[in-house]
Amino acid sequence: MSTRQARGSTAARVIVIVADVMAIILGLWILMYLLDANRANDLVQFIHDAARWLAGWSHDLFTFDEAWARVVCGYGLAALVYVFIGHALAGRLRRY
Repeated sequence: MSTRQARGSTAARVIVIVADVMAIILGLWILMYLLDANRANDLVQFIHDAARWLAGWSHDLFTFDEAWARVVCGYGLAALVYVFIGHALAGRLRRY
């Protein structure tokens, strides 16, 4: 493996890890919301704040009557987009 390929592989790995962590945070918030986690808890508040920032563009994108459906779709869409884009970008970097 050449130095250029090694750098591309390392960069791809970092991108995949970052995208997956972002999706995990969003998934954790969905799970915490559905399980009615204590929002006064520091960990729950941190996950909520991080997820809200990550899903700022898709938060309240859907207007379902049920709040749980809005959370699952809004935050879930953001998680899927981050995973898709992160893995696609990493795949392109690995080829070069």
